[in-house]
Amino acid sequence: MVSATYTLYGSYASYYTAKVRTYLRKKGIPFVERLPSDPMFRNKVRPASGSHRIPQLLTPEGEVIQDSVAIVDYLEARFPDLPAFPDTPRQRTFVHLMEVMGSEGLVRLAWLHRWMFDENDQFVKMDFGRSFKPQGSDEDLLKYGNLIADRMRSYGLPESTDKMRQSLDEKYRQLLSLFEAHLIEQPYFLGGHPSAADYAVMGAMHAHLGRDPAGLRVMQNHAPRTFRWVEHMMVPEVASPEFYARPIEYLADDKVPQTALDILNWVAAEYGEPFVLSALAFNQAMTRLDVSAGYELSSEHDQPSLPTERIVFNDTEYDHATNLHAVWLSQRAQRYYQAQSDMTKSGIQNCFGGSLSGALLDVPLQYPVERVNNRLTIGSL
Repeated sequence: MVSATYTLYGSYASYYTAKVRTYLRKKGIPFVERLPSDPMFRNKVRPASGSHRIPQLLTPEGEVIQDSVAIVDYLEARFPDLPAFPDTPRQRTFVHLMEVMGSEGLVRLAWLHRWMFDENDQFVKMDFGRSFKPQGSDEDLLKYGNLIADRMRSYGLPESTDKMRQSLDEKYRQLLSLFEAHLIEQPYFLGGHPSAADYAVMGAMHAHLGRDPAGLRVMQNHAPRTFRWVEHMMVPEVASPEFYARPIEYLADDKVPQTALDILNWVAAEYGEPFVLSALAFNQAMTRLDVSAGYELSSEHDQPSLPTERIVFNDTEYDHATNLHAVWLSQRAQRYYQAQSDMTKSGIQNCFGGSLSGALLDVPLQYPVERVNNRLTIGSL
């Protein structure tokens, strides 16, 4: 008899695992969590997905799903209760935009905040070490933790100066201030019902900024509502004690609270431009290559980048290397928006027009990107 339990492979230090773990708990999906040091991960899961990245999900039937967004999509089809995606146009567009801005946009803030503060160093290294040798000595944990830390820092960090750290804390506190304003009236982004927008920000708000000592200190000192919200997002109960009387449903009349829009617009203004540039550069590169459906963007890498393109956006020239995973994720919002009627688009633009989020929606969907066997491929044109 096949077990009905799913297995999530990830770690508590992992940005993207935090998104999936929260989703599984809120949805009430039966699962166990295992570390990437589990022999099953090395012997079966990684070979099946062709990727070392976490999280990965092993289904009761033996399928392996890699990527936090792909995991949610897979499970939504099988567990329709408490849907992660609203079915009204403005709310649905908001959720898809937060999948990009709230998850991928906040990576920069969360990643820099983790690695630029010395007070995080011991905790983060030991946390990573436990993922690979959970019963190891402190020396073992630091050995493995140093290997992970060296790899992360090899991606390129600015100089860790007092001015840089102060700037990071200021940006973080701006974000927390917007969250605090929203959480006075709303349990989740769109009312009493959690959505993929809420799950999307948990990578930043829990795995990094809500656990690493430097980020946690700021959150506790300056954003007690947000700290409580992060706590609540980690438990299976949907209605929190603070909002026990609120119905578990999305807000009526396709309403997106202004406080939620303020968070989206702040993240887009701070970190959203690369997503618009990637979408534009991608279209330009694919046009030059004259690709057709089925074109595999990279057979070797699950999250490849393209060579630099020179593009123009808002009358300014940019040299930009496209992040193809960001293009795939951005196209979810573009695909949904561009499939709507002109009247519906007008209503959506009343919410998002004039912002970088609105600019992203308007980039033509000329070359749809699909994930096939965990590799990015051009879909039907």
